[in-house]
Amino acid sequence: MRKTAVAGAVLAMLLSNVSAQEPKLLPYPDTKSVDVNDDYFGTKVPDPYRWLEDDNSAETKAWVEAQNKVTFAYLEGIPEREGIRKRLTELWDYERYGAPAKHGPWYIFSHNTGLQNQSVIFRTQRLSAEPEVLIDPNALSPDGTVALGDLSFTDDGRLVVYALQSSGSDWREWHVRDVAAGKDLPDVIKWSKFVGAAWLKDSSGFFYGGYTEPTAGETLTAVNKNQKLYFHKLGTSQDQDQLIYERPDQPDWMFSADVTEDGRWLLIYQSEGTDPRNRIFVRDLSQSDSKIEPLLDKFDASYTVVGNDGERFYVLTDNGAPRRRLVAIEKTAPDASSWETLIPEASNRDVLDGVTMVNDQFVAIWMTDAYNTLRIYGRDGRAEAEVPLPAMGSVSTFTGKRKDREGFFAFESFTHPTTTFRYDFATKRSEVFKEPEVAFNPADYETTQVFYPSKDGTKIPMFITSRKGTPRHGQTPTLMHGYGGFEVSLTPSFAVASLAWLERGGILAVPNLRGGGEYGKEWHDAGRLENKQNVFDDFIAAAEYLIREKYTSSSKLAISGGSNGGLLVGACMTQRPDLFGAALPAVGVMDMLRFDKFTVGWAWRSDYGSSETKEGFDTLVKYSPLHNIEPGTAYPATLITTADHDDRVVPAHSFKFAATLQAAQAGKAPVLIRIETEAGHGAGKPTSKLIDEATDRFAFLAQVLRDGAQSSSQ
Repeated sequence: MRKTAVAGAVLAMLLSNVSAQEPKLLPYPDTKSVDVNDDYFGTKVPDPYRWLEDDNSAETKAWVEAQNKVTFAYLEGIPEREGIRKRLTELWDYERYGAPAKHGPWYIFSHNTGLQNQSVIFRTQRLSAEPEVLIDPNALSPDGTVALGDLSFTDDGRLVVYALQSSGSDWREWHVRDVAAGKDLPDVIKWSKFVGAAWLKDSSGFFYGGYTEPTAGETLTAVNKNQKLYFHKLGTSQDQDQLIYERPDQPDWMFSADVTEDGRWLLIYQSEGTDPRNRIFVRDLSQSDSKIEPLLDKFDASYTVVGNDGERFYVLTDNGAPRRRLVAIEKTAPDASSWETLIPEASNRDVLDGVTMVNDQFVAIWMTDAYNTLRIYGRDGRAEAEVPLPAMGSVSTFTGKRKDREGFFAFESFTHPTTTFRYDFATKRSEVFKEPEVAFNPADYETTQVFYPSKDGTKIPMFITSRKGTPRHGQTPTLMHGYGGFEVSLTPSFAVASLAWLERGGILAVPNLRGGGEYGKEWHDAGRLENKQNVFDDFIAAAEYLIREKYTSSSKLAISGGSNGGLLVGACMTQRPDLFGAALPAVGVMDMLRFDKFTVGWAWRSDYGSSETKEGFDTLVKYSPLHNIEPGTAYPATLITTADHDDRVVPAHSFKFAATLQAAQAGKAPVLIRIETEAGHGAGKPTSKLIDEATDRFAFLAQVLRDGAQSSSQ
């Protein structure tokens, strides 16, 4: 039964004397409590670990060091740890490629020899020729903590502007490189975040989104608002950049720029945080005196321009089609009543996941029950071909421009390493461009898809991957991973770390929870704001299904998730601590009453709401992981992971959750927090750190699921 205790009473218990609990098996660091209380519409909510929000204080740094000392002492004592590290290193050491893209005379693609901390960008004019290094982020830092954030090439392929991100931070520093010479120009742009860059067709400069430089000491925590759109003219300094668009009256508005392939139109996308709806403004770049004017400005749906013919724009949208359709919109008649539907919304539950224009055709990625199919359409919307795919999996990208006669795409599944294919539009055939060789046999494993009922009867799909012939006796260690938010779809993906789990006989389960985008807008809406509890119910029901069908048992079941998925794990382990043997919340949003006080947290209100309204507070306080921990409860073994440079979900979320959970834990299961240094939310994390972190996650599971099984049998 889900706990329904009044949050205020539960929170008051956070201040109870820790010594009243059972003696802890681990020497957790002392964490002081402070007398801080907030008043939310008459409800007093204590926040005894508020001081941990200051990541620059000596006290917080000392606490981090003390927590890591306890955590790593525990992890180092696990017998399997070094064996797991060795096997993960072997598995990770395989050559892998990104899908090539054509820019002018150059084919551009990423490549990693195996254990390089960062993938290297290569250039070549012929795919059969030996490629040359264009950008090697590994040369920029000895520990691999400088990562490539984004790339944008000029239409002729002569120049590339590329973003560097350091130590996992979202902050981007833009540089410009001559592609043929492989050397940087003097241009440098700082204090950019979240969005890419877009060149003018004549290569004279590019558009980018920027912020005011933050106050010293607040670089990783200050709220990011009032974004502006700038134009940088090549060969000038940043302080000379032209301000293109800003809305000081709308501090929550965020902007990204694109330039149509014909070079005529500047497209300005305006969004509000993570709300999928957006506006599009345009400027006619062929006219020197043209003004920025609205094209689609009702903020009533999501819109993406995939191409144009003059003033006729081809737009992917969920306006009038919750699972999306492709429409043609005339600039002179942008009202929905005048649109021409080219690719209609599917009559079943399929979602039109993405569309690009290559070979003067539309290449459409469809999503069917959370896996992809790939189809080609004419400009009139008539279906012309379906591209065969190797298995039930995901097409993560399709590269190509409208004039190209070839395209490249990447395919992956849970047991199929990411493979790049070249598609020939003339022959309508695809062939493997690069197929990695990983030190495991995919034929030994299988993925099945099941549909189980959630609490309210909604059918939820779930992928289950395991070694063929794995018995259903209820004793197999199982790792269930989820997300459930922001219209993000968990289609089958290849994670080399998961192979180590499968090889050891484990099961990997991935349910497609409401709040994601697996069935379009309605599926997303069913798991956000006042419906957020549906997401947790879906995850809990998945666990109950796995136990009921004898895949596993509670003592052998671990749950994991990152960011919004960390919130998922935190909410479910506090609502049903009896259901899980272990929990791995990573960089989670744990304090739902204060998430919008830091960096870009305010942008998540579209999914979460806000404690600044009574309605929002009443919803959030019921599931906020931090505020639903009850002293005297036996929580599952927990390894919380975060990083000191995470400026997306600031580490204070994990710090406060760990301190509260350690104080409340009544059982013998460990509650640990692993705090990575010189790392952030996850993107761009060097291979060495990925291996270290995966090693510790799986070593922890090996230990605690074994201990938990022994305890449950006593």
